[in-house]
Amino acid sequence: MVTTNNHQPKHKKLSIQVSLNGLSFCILDRNENSIVFYHKINFGKQLDPIKILARIELEYEKQKELDQPVDEVNLIFTNPLFSLVPANIFDENNASNYLKFNTKILQTDFIAFDTIHDEIINVYIPYTNIINYFFDKYGEFEYRHSLSVLIDSLLKLQNQGLTMYIHTYHNNYDLVVVENGKLLLANSFEYDTKEDFLYYILFTAEQLDLDPNTFQLVLIGDISKDSEEYKMAWDYIRNISFLGPFHSFSFQSSEKPEIDTEEYLLLNSF
Repeated sequence: MVTTNNHQPKHKKLSIQVSLNGLSFCILDRNENSIVFYHKINFGKQLDPIKILARIELEYEKQKELDQPVDEVNLIFTNPLFSLVPANIFDENNASNYLKFNTKILQTDFIAFDTIHDEIINVYIPYTNIINYFFDKYGEFEYRHSLSVLIDSLLKLQNQGLTMYIHTYHNNYDLVVVENGKLLLANSFEYDTKEDFLYYILFTAEQLDLDPNTFQLVLIGDISKDSEEYKMAWDYIRNISFLGPFHSFSFQSSEKPEIDTEEYLLLNSF
């Protein structure tokens, strides 16, 4: 939680999502239950954390709405530098060991972890230069990995049976499989073509012995019925749907997401 310099609560919460491909900013007025500011930037390519921080600083210069007092700040990191570990075997002293098989770790890397439903630990590498920037600006604040926010929200849905969720963003997607309120699998994939998009879904289904004619596939994120990825998946998977309404916020912001579920993670962080 963040306390602003004037120590006067404004009942507003700021959430920022940081990925290698872009940024999203959102401010919620909790008294009005409305989004009073929303802004999204797509870099068009992947940037390193140093260049991302420069873009954040630029947005704070350009977007004067970001100067308004807020009493809570939440930062979401989206990157592939993570590993999920069952809570009952997690050892904080060996956190880096859970990551070393998935990604290259430097001695200077800071290792963080999120607890999900007291059952899963998401170990990941956040960007310390960006953490330091927001700490200097706001003081103490909360940050989590985007996959933690996603899994947390999907487990709370408590759907019966087995469901595969695909959350798409910037030619990437998170794939989460849940059965009767329990996580079976979660991973992230980068894809260049609609064929790649379908391949990882079908490959995962094969590994879990899921029949494309029977399992439920629910789509979230920046994907619509007009997208080529959806049209290709429709040819191979029988039961496809889009996630329904998931928040009750109204938008007073001059900008708003083009697709209802485009900012699923950002809005679920409130």
